[in-house]
Amino acid sequence: MNQGRLWCVVKPTVGLPLFLGGVAVISLIVHFVVLENSTWFPAFIQGAAG
Repeated sequence: MNQGRLWCVVKPTVGLPLFLGGVAVISLIVHFVVLENSTWFPAFIQGAAG
């Protein structure tokens, strides 16, 4: 691991959950934006046929 010295500053028990939580939040934001800007998703939620 070329960034191994990072764990001298941030404990893995703090850094890993923060990193994974950040990835999850970014993923949810990206999915929300894509679905919000699509034309078919609102119709699908309302029950319209595809």
